Amino acid sequence: MPNVGNLVCPAEFDTGAVRNAMILSVPEGDDKPLKYPLMFSVCDLVLINKIDVMPYFDFDLERCKSNIHQRNPKAKIIPICAKTGEGVDAFVQWLLAEVNAWKNN
Repeated sequence: MPNVGNLVCPAEFDTGAVRNAMILSVPEGDDKPLKYPLMFSVCDLVLINKIDVMPYFDFDLERCKSNIHQRNPKAKIIPICAKTGEGVDAFVQWLLAEVNAWKNN
Protein backbone atom coordinates (compact mmCIF):
# COMPACT_ATOMS: atom_id res chain seq x y z
CA MET A 1 0.00 0.00 0.00
CA PRO A 2 1.43 3.40 -0.83
CA ASN A 3 2.24 5.76 1.98
CA VAL A 4 0.76 9.15 1.24
CA GLY A 5 1.72 10.75 4.50
CA ASN A 6 -1.14 9.65 6.71
CA LEU A 7 -2.81 6.48 7.90
CA VAL A 8 -6.32 7.22 6.69
CA CYS A 9 -6.51 7.92 2.96
CA PRO A 10 -4.70 4.83 1.60
CA ALA A 11 -7.02 2.48 3.48
CA GLU A 12 -10.19 4.03 2.09
CA PHE A 13 -9.52 3.08 -1.52
CA ASP A 14 -9.06 -0.20 -3.33
CA THR A 15 -5.63 0.11 -4.92
CA GLY A 16 -5.94 -3.22 -6.70
CA ALA A 17 -3.13 -4.68 -4.62
CA VAL A 18 -3.12 -8.41 -3.95
CA ARG A 19 -1.69 -7.84 -0.48
CA ASN A 20 -1.49 -4.74 1.67
CA ALA A 21 1.48 -3.90 3.85
CA MET A 22 2.20 -0.89 5.98
CA ILE A 23 5.10 0.40 8.02
CA LEU A 24 4.57 1.69 11.53
CA SER A 25 7.57 3.53 12.90
CA VAL A 26 8.36 3.21 16.61
CA PRO A 27 8.55 7.02 17.08
CA GLU A 28 4.92 7.27 15.88
CA GLY A 29 3.74 5.38 18.97
CA ASP A 30 2.16 2.06 19.83
CA ASP A 31 -1.30 3.66 19.94
CA LYS A 32 -1.63 4.13 16.18
CA PRO A 33 -3.69 0.94 15.65
CA LEU A 34 -6.27 2.45 18.03
CA LYS A 35 -6.22 5.88 16.38
CA TYR A 36 -6.37 4.59 12.79
CA PRO A 37 -8.32 1.32 12.96
CA LEU A 38 -9.25 1.24 9.27
CA MET A 39 -5.66 1.23 8.09
CA PHE A 40 -4.73 -1.64 10.37
CA SER A 41 -7.88 -3.61 9.56
CA VAL A 42 -7.00 -3.86 5.85
CA CYS A 43 -3.32 -4.78 6.19
CA ASP A 44 -1.98 -8.25 5.58
CA LEU A 45 1.39 -7.24 7.00
CA VAL A 46 2.53 -4.60 9.47
CA LEU A 47 6.24 -3.86 9.66
CA ILE A 48 7.11 -2.22 12.97
CA ASN A 49 10.16 -0.23 11.95
CA LYS A 50 13.00 1.36 13.92
CA ILE A 51 12.84 -1.16 16.73
CA ASP A 52 16.40 -0.20 17.65
CA VAL A 53 15.10 3.08 19.15
CA MET A 54 12.41 1.51 21.35
CA PRO A 55 14.41 2.21 24.54
CA TYR A 56 14.23 5.94 23.78
CA PHE A 57 10.47 6.11 23.18
CA ASP A 58 7.43 5.19 25.22
CA PHE A 59 6.72 2.26 22.90
CA ASP A 60 5.54 -1.12 24.14
CA LEU A 61 5.99 -3.70 21.37
CA GLU A 62 3.64 -6.25 22.93
CA ARG A 63 0.94 -3.62 23.48
CA CYS A 64 1.33 -2.52 19.86
CA LYS A 65 0.98 -6.10 18.61
CA SER A 66 -2.10 -6.54 20.78
CA ASN A 67 -3.59 -3.30 19.44
CA ILE A 68 -2.97 -4.45 15.87
CA HIS A 69 -4.53 -7.84 16.49
CA GLN A 70 -7.58 -6.20 18.09
CA ARG A 71 -8.17 -4.54 14.72
CA ASN A 72 -6.98 -7.40 12.54
CA PRO A 73 -6.35 -10.84 14.10
CA LYS A 74 -4.95 -12.15 10.80
CA ALA A 75 -2.31 -9.46 10.33
CA LYS A 76 1.27 -10.67 10.17
CA ILE A 77 3.52 -8.47 12.28
CA ILE A 78 7.25 -8.24 11.72
CA PRO A 79 9.43 -6.01 13.90
CA ILE A 80 12.19 -4.69 11.68
CA CYS A 81 15.29 -2.51 11.82
CA ALA A 82 16.99 -1.27 8.68
CA LYS A 83 20.03 -0.23 10.71
CA THR A 84 20.76 -3.66 12.22
CA GLY A 85 18.98 -5.83 9.66
CA GLU A 86 16.80 -7.45 12.29
CA GLY A 87 13.56 -8.71 10.77
CA VAL A 88 14.65 -8.16 7.16
CA ASP A 89 14.94 -11.90 6.48
CA ALA A 90 11.44 -12.49 7.88
CA PHE A 91 10.06 -9.74 5.65
CA VAL A 92 11.83 -11.15 2.58
CA GLN A 93 10.48 -14.63 3.35
CA TRP A 94 6.93 -13.27 3.73
CA LEU A 95 7.24 -11.36 0.47
CA LEU A 96 8.62 -14.34 -1.46
CA ALA A 97 5.89 -16.62 -0.10
CA GLU A 98 3.19 -14.13 -1.11
CA VAL A 99 4.65 -13.69 -4.60
CA ASN A 100 4.90 -17.45 -5.07
CA ALA A 101 1.33 -17.97 -3.85
CA TRP A 102 0.11 -15.28 -6.26
CA LYS A 103 2.03 -16.79 -9.19
CA ASN A 104 0.64 -20.25 -8.49
CA ASN A 105 -2.99 -19.13 -8.50
